[in-house]
Amino acid sequence: MASASLNLADARALLLSPLGPVARAGDNANPVRVSFEFFPPKTDVAEQNLWQAIRRLEPLNPAFVSVTYGAGGSTRERTHRTVQRMLTETTLKPAAHLTCVEASRAEVDEVIESYKSIGVNHIVALRGDPPGASGIGGAYQPRADGYANATELTAAISRVGGFDVTVGAYPERHPESPSIEHDIDVLKAKIDAGATRAVSQFFFDIDAFLRFRDRVRAAGVNIPLLPGIMPVSNFTGLQRMSAACGASIPQWLANHFDGLDDDPDTRKLLAASVAAETCARLQEEGFADFHFYTLNRADLVYAICRVLGVRETKVTA
Repeated sequence: MASASLNLADARALLLSPLGPVARAGDNANPVRVSFEFFPPKTDVAEQNLWQAIRRLEPLNPAFVSVTYGAGGSTRERTHRTVQRMLTETTLKPAAHLTCVEASRAEVDEVIESYKSIGVNHIVALRGDPPGASGIGGAYQPRADGYANATELTAAISRVGGFDVTVGAYPERHPESPSIEHDIDVLKAKIDAGATRAVSQFFFDIDAFLRFRDRVRAAGVNIPLLPGIMPVSNFTGLQRMSAACGASIPQWLANHFDGLDDDPDTRKLLAASVAAETCARLQEEGFADFHFYTLNRADLVYAICRVLGVRETKVTA
């Protein structure tokens, strides 16, 4: 049986506790910078939802917004179309995702040049998930005529020139990696290839992320490392995503959502509280840049940004 929803007083106590994220974020002198990730819509309704989220978050003046990219021509076309519309209709600075899965080097190079031609100057370079049923965490086999991994892809983007290149980082180990040490070596190779920023896989174990931060800095990695924050109110969906990408779910988080399957309002409050608390803790550790995986929904992300002191600026476009 689902527990009763929080009443207004309970919600206020949860989000505005003197020991909670609001007080700590408010006391931090460093302004917070945010970025948002969206995925291209597959239907007309999804496109309406996406643009509602974009317009809701645009006034927060994010440092950049990224648009994901998958294997297959139709997915790539949707990404390109979404990015182009952002460039022409908004004040946002879009970063286009690019993968090398199921594509030849010539095809990838063509996409890079096409992004440059429309004025994109920021690419998120990722190898991409294996195609087909295996999906995330499945066995990956690069094409003989394609780029083998994100390092080769980053080098290809750098050869064209004129791009800021963001790459992925995996604080709890990439699902296909033998060790964190291997992941750090791969990250260093991507930096040598031209990467200028790293965004982490989403995580809920803050201590694990901080240990990763300490290890990459000790290894000489000095590019910005942005924590990837995913405020998720659907715990069942979160379990599926976490199992696929290797992000652990602490028992305390599972306890928070236990018995709330039929209580979406309380789940949203919890999701916002957990994400804001995570950001506040990371602020205390010196982080001021946060990358939000929005899932094309603005409500939770907008609320968390407000908690962290991010405010609207006038949109003139």
